[in-house]
Amino acid sequence: MTSIDVEELVAIDVHTHAEVSSKGHSSLDEDLHDASSAYFKVEGKRKPTLQETAAYYRERKMAAVIFTVDAESATGTAPVPNEEVAEAAAANADVLIPFASIDPFRGRAGVKQARRLVEEYGVKGFKFHPSIQGFFPNDRSVAYDLYEVIEETGAIALFHTGQTGIGAGVPGGGGIRLKYSNPLHVDDVAADFPHLKIILAHPSFPWQDEALAVATHKPGVHIDLSGWSPKYFPPQLVQYANTLLKDKVLFGSDFPVLTPDRWLADFEKLSIKDEVKPKILKENAARLLGLTKP
Repeated sequence: MTSIDVEELVAIDVHTHAEVSSKGHSSLDEDLHDASSAYFKVEGKRKPTLQETAAYYRERKMAAVIFTVDAESATGTAPVPNEEVAEAAAANADVLIPFASIDPFRGRAGVKQARRLVEEYGVKGFKFHPSIQGFFPNDRSVAYDLYEVIEETGAIALFHTGQTGIGAGVPGGGGIRLKYSNPLHVDDVAADFPHLKIILAHPSFPWQDEALAVATHKPGVHIDLSGWSPKYFPPQLVQYANTLLKDKVLFGSDFPVLTPDRWLADFEKLSIKDEVKPKILKENAARLLGLTKP
């Protein structure tokens, strides 16, 4: 259970990664890990521990949603254990909000695990990375049973959308296919699960307009702004964030590959209305995560 004092927070970062377990295990192999570090021009420690991440956000008076990515079927690499992420969040409940990730190809075992993580560990949402996990989000035979549990328990489904820095620069992109992360595939999920709370992660290049269309059309769909410096945001994203989607756009950094310090510094230079900034930085996320009343 979180003990977050929303009033005292500067911001809520809805997109951070648990990069390494307590045993030093990473959920990415070293080639993909090193390539992503080069792609993002990472500054600072690339593999902070869960405790270091908590201390980092506490120092900045921010809260952070944190998760691993389980793509073991596609990559052969086991994730940082969801239970470890949730336990670290429980131990740092003033700053960390636990999400989980379950490889959709785990089938019934994954569905059982999802329910257990919500009911026993207080997990608030689930991260999907279709390109790395190798599935279309609207493939009924793969992930729909998982979505049913997520919707039923009131948790959130967060989908990577658009291009990914994972595999960038590696021959063949490390075998990672971008087609899976077109946000229009998530439109089907939002239609089939009308009460499912969904976040489309990142400016969805090259499908930014598609993401904006889905978020304006489907009430349960939100957009996080992680993975890009705000100075590179497409103009239509800024326009919608200021207007039609001002209550559905969320601050996210993609820590540790992009720090909130860098993101916020560039965000201050963006043409966002003064009355919209607190919505993006904190209020929209607090409401979606159930930290404040709707």
